[in-house]
Amino acid sequence: MTMSLPLFASEGGFGLNLNLFETNLINLVIVIGVLYWFLKGFLGGILERRRQAILKDLEDSEGRLRQATSDLARAQEDLAAAQQKAEKIRADGKARAEAIRKDGELRTITAMAAVKQDALADLNAEGARLTEQLRREAALAAIDKVMTELPGRLDAEGQSLLIDASISNLEDA
Repeated sequence: MTMSLPLFASEGGFGLNLNLFETNLINLVIVIGVLYWFLKGFLGGILERRRQAILKDLEDSEGRLRQATSDLARAQEDLAAAQQKAEKIRADGKARAEAIRKDGELRTITAMAAVKQDALADLNAEGARLTEQLRREAALAAIDKVMTELPGRLDAEGQSLLIDASISNLEDA
């Protein structure tokens, strides 16, 4: 018995067949059931292994992310410490340079004062030497003048008195 319901009976095209044996509906249900049961175990295992692999990869990725985040935080701390150390070194360098500059200025001032003192001492020594030389020259000039004028001014008695006075001056000294 075939039961057919025409859906579009006008041109003889399409219709519905409700006979289970003619349509192989039972065979299709059995094949689909067997495929479902067989593929459930086979594909399910493959899909489960794939799911486990994906979960493991995600966990590994999360672990690497945590490690990278930790490494980044540590690196940022190290960078901050290095920047502080560099700033301290820079400040120490500036302070050292300023101390060296001040020390250099002090040494320069001290050296200039010593040079000035030496120059004054040399000038005073040269002045004393010139003064002494001028005194000698003046004394020699005076002695020469006296020696040239003295014989004409002193007579024999005056010469005798001068010699006696000179002798007594030498004895007192």
